Amino acid sequence: MGLIQEFKYLRGALSTLRMTTPIAKNPKRIFPWVVEDLAKRFGDKEALISDRERFTYRGLDARANQYARWAKAQGVGKGDVVCLLMLNRPEYVVIWLGILRAGGVVALLNTNLTGTPLAHSISIVSPKHVIVDSRLLNSFNGAKSQITVQPKVWVHGESNEYDRIEPAIAAMNNSSIPQAERPDLDINDRALFIYTSGTTGLPKAANINHYRLMLAANGFAGAIGTKPTDRMYDCLPMYHSNGGMVATGATLIGGGTVIIREKFSAREFWDDCVKWKCTAFIYIGELCRYLVTAPPNENEKKHSIRVCCGNGMRPDVWPVFQERFKIPKVLEFYAATEGNVASFNFDGTPGAVGRLPKYLAHRFPTRIVKFDVEAEQPVRDKQGFCIVCEPGEVGEAIGQILNDPSKPTSRFEGYADPEATKKKILHDVFEKGDAWFRTGDLLRQDDKGYFYFIDRIGDTFRWKGENVSTNEVAEAFTVFPGVQEATVYGVPIKGYDGKAGMIAIVSEGRLDLASLRSHVTKSLPEYARPLFIRLKRELDVTGTFKQRKVDLVKEGFDPSMVKDDIYFNDQQMGAYVPLDAALYEKIQSRTFRL
Repeated sequence: MGLIQEFKYLRGALSTLRMTTPIAKNPKRIFPWVVEDLAKRFGDKEALISDRERFTYRGLDARANQYARWAKAQGVGKGDVVCLLMLNRPEYVVIWLGILRAGGVVALLNTNLTGTPLAHSISIVSPKHVIVDSRLLNSFNGAKSQITVQPKVWVHGESNEYDRIEPAIAAMNNSSIPQAERPDLDINDRALFIYTSGTTGLPKAANINHYRLMLAANGFAGAIGTKPTDRMYDCLPMYHSNGGMVATGATLIGGGTVIIREKFSAREFWDDCVKWKCTAFIYIGELCRYLVTAPPNENEKKHSIRVCCGNGMRPDVWPVFQERFKIPKVLEFYAATEGNVASFNFDGTPGAVGRLPKYLAHRFPTRIVKFDVEAEQPVRDKQGFCIVCEPGEVGEAIGQILNDPSKPTSRFEGYADPEATKKKILHDVFEKGDAWFRTGDLLRQDDKGYFYFIDRIGDTFRWKGENVSTNEVAEAFTVFPGVQEATVYGVPIKGYDGKAGMIAIVSEGRLDLASLRSHVTKSLPEYARPLFIRLKRELDVTGTFKQRKVDLVKEGFDPSMVKDDIYFNDQQMGAYVPLDAALYEKIQSRTFRL
């Protein structure tokens, strides 16, 4: 690789290490009290703002003290849990900061959840209190009967049904909390619960200790290079690690300002960036795709953005996104909220999710190991140990778990549910007694150390003896004119091994299916070309824009179960043909070979 790229990588890596190395050496220095120091330094400078609210650094600190005193008055002590169900707003950050100052743990509930998933998310963390945004009361009340614990409910906003929290907070002293009254906390204590997206099942509550919170704030402050002049645009859900910890933490550490929008809008994104004079924004991959497929906006090149940071930007979107919107720097990273595997793409190589060169591999024990897609388990050799992949070979990314105080980045804190924690740990990987964290992701690493995301385990499937990456197939379709979104999954067919490919597409207007088939034939090997195309008006996504495939897989390609139009890739006809009941029966009865 070139010297310039190597320099960019080293500069980013050293800046990140400079900000994160001191964390373990100062175990009592935790983020809630770091904010107090920031308030002394930056005073009346804007810290968190939106259309509705504004907190200076001093105001943020004072309001957090009120929440800390409220929590203590309500019996919240070290390790006690408070659930927060609230839409994006500056006060969101203030609430969890204050409760953390009292020693409490805040569970950041997904605001899109209802019914069983919401009740489950609350029950598994056994909270003493739940704070509910008045606009989300219907969701909460709908799940209430299924909650297996009985927390005290507080409403933020108007309510005749529950106690309102604002008057209780207003009655609290906002002065600095005396040292003698502060709980005995360090970086090893739990701070937050952040939930997995629950795309394949009920959400899992990931343990986030104060070390991980500091790591997110300081690490990304170093990686992004945040400074007091920065203004970070944050329209991602604040219950998510990117929107809640990374964007806010990194910006505050640098003395900048976070502009918080309630939810993402592709139509108003660039208008907001110009209006608020933003210099940075946080993303997840689908956000970038939505922007690229949106109509031109007069402000899309008039912004002052110097960097965007996030994960999941697809290789087909990256160059188009950067060129169209004139973004100087894209900082892509790879990390799991709860895991010990992380990497940064400091030099901006399109498509790479990070890099770990050989000369740093000993310091960050991340490996890609051979993986059996059908068994959904790593491959073992004759001695029973895992096998490291060769450069360019696809396998599961794993990170070594070490309970060494000098290497806190190698810890795995797990989930609220011990059984869920066990499933993520791989034992006896390279030697008897070792333990490694399973990311659940298939990656490949090239000979220069760059990592490339291939697929989620469980999404990849086998057809005709070959592994099919749903991500790579989707990318081949989404570059075709008129295809706005696509999600790929495998469906079983009676009498055939493996699963056949099926793709659900959202298109802009009517698709030219003949041209699409020609494009796919040139772009993908025969085994990877989906047999079935389902045309949809929209795809089901989580609050963090991750595509939900569970119902799509369940419905399969049975026209009696699917209301949308389905097309079959007919090899004999050389065309995509409508799939009706008669054709469905022919396929199921193996009248012709697939």
